[in-house]
Amino acid sequence: MFKLQYNTRVCFFRHLKFSIGYTIDTKHPSSRAASKSVVVDGKSYIEDEYTNVTPKILSFIGTNNHNRCGHPLNLFKQRLVDFFYDHFRGRTGNPIFSIYDKINPVVTTNENFDSLLVPKDHPSRNKTDSYYLNKTHMLRAHCTAHQSELIKMGLDNFVVFGDVYRRDEIDATHYPVFHQADGVHIFTPNELELINGTNVNVFDNDKNNSNDEKQGVYSKEANEIVTDHLKKTLVTMIKKVFGEEIEYRWISEYFPFTHPSFELEINYNGQWIEALGCGVIRHEILKNAGAGNRIGWAFGLGLERLAMPFYSIPDIRLFWSKDSGFLNQFQNLPKDGRMKYKPISIYPQCINDISFWLPKEKQFCSNDFYELVGNYGGQLVEQVKLIDQFKHPNTGNVSHCYRIVYRHLEKTLSQAEVNEVHKLIEIKATQILGVKLR
Repeated sequence: MFKLQYNTRVCFFRHLKFSIGYTIDTKHPSSRAASKSVVVDGKSYIEDEYTNVTPKILSFIGTNNHNRCGHPLNLFKQRLVDFFYDHFRGRTGNPIFSIYDKINPVVTTNENFDSLLVPKDHPSRNKTDSYYLNKTHMLRAHCTAHQSELIKMGLDNFVVFGDVYRRDEIDATHYPVFHQADGVHIFTPNELELINGTNVNVFDNDKNNSNDEKQGVYSKEANEIVTDHLKKTLVTMIKKVFGEEIEYRWISEYFPFTHPSFELEINYNGQWIEALGCGVIRHEILKNAGAGNRIGWAFGLGLERLAMPFYSIPDIRLFWSKDSGFLNQFQNLPKDGRMKYKPISIYPQCINDISFWLPKEKQFCSNDFYELVGNYGGQLVEQVKLIDQFKHPNTGNVSHCYRIVYRHLEKTLSQAEVNEVHKLIEIKATQILGVKLR
């Protein structure tokens, strides 16, 4: 589920653009035309003060690991697809859920934020947290960005799979590009009656009767039916994937687009893992999308978050590996098969620290440095972490010290190779961020 603190990996939930793949302007390797525009899928977006997307991030568009046959994310996705196809069938025996996994990742800021009631002053809108093409368009930060448009198209039951983009720290479980599954199930009053077995009043006569357990517009009975249906569905799904014996627990949460809202955690190998987020869709969202006479639930999860423990994959970067030693382990795996990833080999880390004074003339954000390290260190960087901060008592100057852990996925790095990359990062940090090395 979409969490408003962008350093998490579970999220949910444009005029839609369906295409088999997305192309970057091949005439401009930097993906930016001479007229200062960002080109994605053949369409130009004029740059402005909001533009912060980099050529490296743009290069991920169209990879679509979740649709690559034999890729672990595709295999895990198919397990979820099979569940919804098998679990929800209409009177004719056909699946009632539709699947969308080729939607263009470029969305408007309205779709990513406003349509989901995200407050105007929320930090998730900041350039330090999201990737903007310009002030009005961005790379989706969650697949929930497509929720309202799909409902406007008349869809009641669907799951969206796709790549999402966040400016974030770098470590074994965080990467600026990852994948999500976001689902919606909307009920008519008649459908609620079929679930309950008796007549159900969906709406509360007292629309101001809102509390911690329900939205004021919905009746207590309707809210309980939908919440119960939501929880039973998602627990069944998790058990189908991880096994009937999986231990789980529900945690109350807050999201601007659902109420009540919950997180489902599972105990896997003795550790509680946040599996997904969910809740009853805010009536205002449904009303704005033309479904104001209905009630529904929504959920969202990060594919990597669950695929990593499922296949025992230790590092999120491996999902982007082109090494046959990684990918071949998942080839010809049966539809319901499961395997434990076997490391090709383990290579030693190389650790270098970098300290610098922050610029006084402009704002500095750690995410800017994390991204710079990712751009110039690439796949060699395993982790970047702020380890020390210091404020000079006389001048008031602020210093940061970051630890950069280098490790190649496929070979042992020499200290000379690491020093060369580290020196480039120092130079670029000085030139681009305006810091002064210590």
